[in-house]
Parts: sequence; structure tokens; C-alpha cells
Amino acid sequence: MAQISAREAPHLQQIDLTTLNLQQLSTLKQQLDQDIESGKDYFKRKINFVTEQMEKIQVLGLEKSKIRDAVVEVMELKMQNQTA
Repeated sequence: MAQISAREAPHLQQIDLTTLNLQQLSTLKQQLDQDIESGKDYFKRKINFVTEQMEKIQVLGLEKSKIRDAVVEVMELKMQNQTA
């Protein structure tokens, strides 16, 4: 028996597909196709957002690394001047 189960989403109902006529099945398929497309679109946007954020963080990390290296270099120079 072909059924759609909604165990994980209690607000949905279980449908016995064998009781639906062709028009109802066609409508259901169209709705599911739209849900799939909107889901794909959502995750594409989410991937783009996360990628952009990762790129921003990478730039900040490089800048902080350069600053840290400059601080270490100045500290080493000052330590050398104190021991000389």
C-alpha cells in the first residue's frame, strides 16, 4: 500500500495514495515538486551566505595574523635592545 507517512511532523496527516484519483495525485505531485524546489532554493541561498561569511572570517583572520606577527617582531626588537 502506497502511503505518505508523517511520523516526524505531527501537524501533517497520513494519506493513502491508492484512494486518491488521478487529479488529486497530480495536484499532490505538483505541491511536492514545489516544496522540493523551494527547499533547494533555500539551501542554495544558505550555502551562499555561509560561503560569504567564511570568506569574511578568512580575511579577518589573515589581518589578525599580520598584526600578531608585527607585534611579535616589535617585541623581539625591544628584547634585543634591552639585552644589548
